[in-house]
Amino acid sequence: MNPDATDLPRMECPKLDSSRYKQLQETGGDQGIRYFFALDLRQCLAILPRLLGSVVEAIRFLGPEKCALSIVEGNSDDGTSEVLAALRPELEALGLLAYHFNTSPINPKKGNRIQALATLRNLALQPLLDRYYTNPKQSSPPPPPTPPPTVIFLNDVAICPEDILELAHQRRALGADMVCAMDWTYVGQDPTFYDVWVARGLTGDSFFEIPPDGSWDLAWNLFWNDPGARARLAARRPFQVFSCWNGAAAFSAAPLVDDQSSVRFRAPREGECFQGEPQLFCKDLWFHGYRKIAVVPAVNLEYSDDAGRRIKEAKGYASTWVGAPGWEDDSIEWRNDPPEGVKCIPAYDKQFFEAWNKTQPGT
Repeated sequence: MNPDATDLPRMECPKLDSSRYKQLQETGGDQGIRYFFALDLRQCLAILPRLLGSVVEAIRFLGPEKCALSIVEGNSDDGTSEVLAALRPELEALGLLAYHFNTSPINPKKGNRIQALATLRNLALQPLLDRYYTNPKQSSPPPPPTPPPTVIFLNDVAICPEDILELAHQRRALGADMVCAMDWTYVGQDPTFYDVWVARGLTGDSFFEIPPDGSWDLAWNLFWNDPGARARLAARRPFQVFSCWNGAAAFSAAPLVDDQSSVRFRAPREGECFQGEPQLFCKDLWFHGYRKIAVVPAVNLEYSDDAGRRIKEAKGYASTWVGAPGWEDDSIEWRNDPPEGVKCIPAYDKQFFEAWNKTQPGT
């Protein structure tokens, strides 16, 4: 709750550039939830000071009266659940519009993993839908915000307040339906892009090539077959993709509440590529016309404080790039036509391209 506290170890973060993100405080439209933070957390006690400290600081900046926080926890025995429950009085004192904390017995390690993960993500979103859109028990629900809120969905990552706000800023500045960070892991001395199973570029291909033996030796060669995305990544400029998640995403709630789409996280349908629920979420966004999906490569994340520090040293803080002299936000020339084929990777030794809209209704 105190961004200056040092009694618990956590990755250091720069002070916020309030001038860059000031427009996020001026949301316009109706009152109510403007920013809905959603997290699924399990067995991640060590990362909570940095992760939730950044969430709290971002909420303070945006205005607690405009923000709601929804956390679903499951199957932790390290104290994660107890900390999240104990936060309630502090968050209510902060003036947060709503804090929803729920536990779930769902264990993704048992049974259908993708279905379990999809269910957990939908549980984190449900309080937003119940408040304005889908709860039949409400005799007179409050009117839905206009425009629909921005959902900020975070994994258990080492993230700074500026990372959260940069994602929200870029979604707004680009007019994007959804934006994602870049997440990394250390499988050796150098960082490797992590979310390769989910992320697909506009070529329909994975961000780097994985040969049938499953080797990540080519992980350094990101966007080897997409020079436009490769150049913008190098310059830390946002670029359009087919799908992403990458540890953190900010997206409009519009596709969740649109009567014609009602997009949710889900598992693959019969006959559909075995793929992750975030990739299917993006696929459904494309199908329903929400095609402005982009990666914001100025935001770089890892999954522990120690590795997070290394990533910030290697890739830079968001403010390293967007705060540099001469930096100006630019636009994306959005492409409305999806790739004809998207790579399916049910296993590394079984990779193939299939129609981007396979199994979609009416196709």
